[in-house]
Amino acid sequence: MPSTPDGRNVIVVGAGLSGIATAIGAALRGCSVTVLEAAGLVGGAAAYSGGQVWVGDNHVARREGIEDDSRELTERYVRDIAHAAPEALDPRAMDHWLTVAPEAMRYWEDIGAIRWTVIPGLADYHAEADGALGAGRYLTNQVIDGRALGDWRQRIRVSPYFPVGTTYAEMFVEGRRVSGDDSGDRRARDEEAQGFGLTREAAQTAGPAGGDEPDPLTFGTGVFASFLARALQEKSIEILTSHPVTGLLRDDEGRVSGVRARGGHGPVELHGHVVLATSSYDWNPGLVRELLGLGPDDFGSIAPDSLRGDGITLARSVGGAVAKIPPTSVPMLPGWESALGAGFAYGPEFAKPHAIIVDRTGRRFCNDSYWVDIVAKALDPDDPHLPFFLVWDEQHHRKYGLGAVQPGGDYPEGTVTSAPTLRELGQALGIDGVQLEKTAASFSEHAERGEDPDFDRGSLDYVLRFYGDAAHTPNPVLGPVCEPPFHGLRLRFLGTGIGSSGVRIDETGHVLDEQGDIIPGLHAVGSVAALTAAGSGYNSGFALSRGLTLAYTVAQELGA
Repeated sequence: MPSTPDGRNVIVVGAGLSGIATAIGAALRGCSVTVLEAAGLVGGAAAYSGGQVWVGDNHVARREGIEDDSRELTERYVRDIAHAAPEALDPRAMDHWLTVAPEAMRYWEDIGAIRWTVIPGLADYHAEADGALGAGRYLTNQVIDGRALGDWRQRIRVSPYFPVGTTYAEMFVEGRRVSGDDSGDRRARDEEAQGFGLTREAAQTAGPAGGDEPDPLTFGTGVFASFLARALQEKSIEILTSHPVTGLLRDDEGRVSGVRARGGHGPVELHGHVVLATSSYDWNPGLVRELLGLGPDDFGSIAPDSLRGDGITLARSVGGAVAKIPPTSVPMLPGWESALGAGFAYGPEFAKPHAIIVDRTGRRFCNDSYWVDIVAKALDPDDPHLPFFLVWDEQHHRKYGLGAVQPGGDYPEGTVTSAPTLRELGQALGIDGVQLEKTAASFSEHAERGEDPDFDRGSLDYVLRFYGDAAHTPNPVLGPVCEPPFHGLRLRFLGTGIGSSGVRIDETGHVLDEQGDIIPGLHAVGSVAALTAAGSGYNSGFALSRGLTLAYTVAQELGA
């Protein structure tokens, strides 16, 4: 690994967004940094995400003429949405995050790691909460050309879940379907998301259409690519892929002093301060069961399969504690198992008009256009609703398709169940068909008028803009479920690489033991660390914001 004269060596475990940001910040403060990535590709869960970075009272909003925010409003919002389990909120961590995040985002822009822009007109999730705003808190990257990455362009993960190359402003007009245009890159990712025809590896490494053509990168892929491009400019940063870390080293005084890893030529040992940045535990069934209480029939993941909870395992090996956030507050999406056993898939179709979510009794139980309410109600320990099912009619099929299935297209065999009546569909899926007919009839009567008196579907600005059909009236997420044939499938919760529970840290990223004492030589950033700064509250963009803030903070300390 590269080294500095004074021996300030840093080892970052994980080459996702928070890990690469930590490496940049530490390198610019005089440290020599080695980033070890277990997988062959870099970017982690952030590269698959929508690239939303939620920051209250930020300089980008002010630059773009949005002046409504303040530090006080931001805290009021976070505290209000964290009310379900106030004991899960760490006030010191929250204060540090909300205070330092604006400073950190300005820093990352000032040093050339990213050019920020505000996602236009996107409201906070919880519009009813104290301190909520209708726009200005979501940042993402201005478009970056993938050619700036050189050979590393082929080594970054490209999101199969968002139309990379399209901006948010364009997507809000065109709709959130991953395009089926002539781009082999985009088409490959579209097919991979559903497991149709391409392996996961082939889709993840799909590159731009041609070396001389512009290669616009947006969403999470673009945010990560922006930071990676900056990291590649620093000679004191070395990024090693296919180097899973297998253990932590400790010196005679118990301080973490390095790592053991498995490289291409066998085991290696590296010495220095260690920063865990391995993201979450989505692909570790034991940790999923421990932290979410879900088994394999009810859980999957759309995050990279390299997210195996390695950071949690490493921290525990040296006495690190784990902080748990209630499963009812963990960001998960309703999705399904892909055809041919090729992983898992999801899309905005659950929130489109002409669809509902029901449990085995055939009844709705939540605002089924809003994942926050779906998770909270389905996993309510006092009134659970698993298993749960998505049901839609032929209007939905004709207008929206399903994932990679284009509108009106054929569903892959074994994925979707169809029937001429709702009663027969219910019987085929193991749902009370008689009640399903009653549920759909009642829902449809109100949906015609753009209303949902039972669960207020269609009342949240974020959902209407991000998931709805802007061309559908009178409400972008409400339409009757009445036209045969009818279709359905069993849903499961899909992790997104934000497990909320994770390694216990203090407000500045030091890993803590069970007694709350700092474990010397060990930090954690990103989603490997429990999201105690927000507790049981969540809004899209919290995780990337907290991750980049911790990266900034930890790098400052390591370079001091």
